[in-house]
Order: sequence, then structure tokens, then C-alpha cells
Amino acid sequence: MKLVLATRNAKKVPEMRAILADAGVTAEVLALDSFPDAPEVPETEATFVGNARLKARAIAAHTGMPAVADDSGLSVDELRGMPGVLSARWAGRFGEGDQDRANLDLVLDQLADTPDERRGAEFVCAAVLVMPDGTERETEGVLRGSLVRERRGENGFGYDPVFVPAGEERTTSELSPEEKNAISHRGIAFRALARELAALV
Repeated sequence: MKLVLATRNAKKVPEMRAILADAGVTAEVLALDSFPDAPEVPETEATFVGNARLKARAIAAHTGMPAVADDSGLSVDELRGMPGVLSARWAGRFGEGDQDRANLDLVLDQLADTPDERRGAEFVCAAVLVMPDGTERETEGVLRGSLVRERRGENGFGYDPVFVPAGEERTTSELSPEEKNAISHRGIAFRALARELAALV
């Protein structure tokens, strides 16, 4: 079976292939780079699952293959769930090298006067599978934690340097990639989606 991962991030392909294999699904996983004429799908919905659904439906329709898409971000309690779906562009739009830094600086500034006990947050990922016949499956992964005041660690990206998972003392940037994948919101959502796909095929 061939399956399209609705992303141009080639690093996600081996991860998805391994997750599917663990669920008993043998599939050739393709990224959007295999389809140069695939449409760019604007993320215009107000929810993670809404954006993932838009992308998966568009890519399934374009390729005629099963398509998987995800949308994820950071939800901060004190900011009433924001930045949420705006996580990737919370500080506006910057060049690729500066975007993560600007987003993280803004969140830290917004929480500067917030006491430690009110710095709860969670990473959320919604994943959607759309089959060529229109069958759809949706899953969600949540990693609960809190935000520290200073960046720590060299791994990860985005908000990882200030996010400490519940039960941990290290930020997700201080975890190894294997440790992070075992507990991450994306890992949870994609493992659940792989089980849904296994049941369908």
C-alpha cells in the first residue's frame, strides 16, 4: 500500500513508516515532494483537527491515495489556550531561522509575570487519515506539562526548549529524540492513527 504524508518535511517520513510497522501496517510512505504539483493547502480552520482535515482531504483528492495530515501546537493555560493553531506564526512571520526564536520570545514575555504554579501548558496534535473512498479517521495526542522561564537543551525545535513534560525535570529539548518520540503529542496521535489504518486494511 502507498500512503501520502501531507508534508514536505522529509524527516517525518521514516518516523511514520516506523509507527505504521509497529502497528502491523506495511506501507510505502511518500512525502509531498513526490508530487510537485500538489496544492498548498492554507491552514484556515480554528482548530488543529480542522486544519489537518483540510490538508488530508485535499491531498487524498489530488493523489487518489490514502493521505495523512497533522496539525499541532502549544496551548498555554494562562493565555486561554493560545497560541494554539497560531503556534507556528504567533509572533508574526519571520525568516525560517528566526521564526522559532521570535515565537518563543513572545510567549516568554507574555508569561513574564506569571507565577510558576500557573505556567501550565500542553502540546496538542491532531492527525487525520483520509482514504480514497472518503473514509476518514481522526486522532489526537496531548502532552501535558509546564513552561520554564529560560531555554534549556539543544534538541527539538519550536517551544521545546521551555516545555517540561509532566513528571519530568528536563525540557523536551533536553530529551533524546527517542525519549521525546515515546511521549510526544505527535507520537501519541500517529500511533493511534496507525491502529485505525491497520483496522481498515
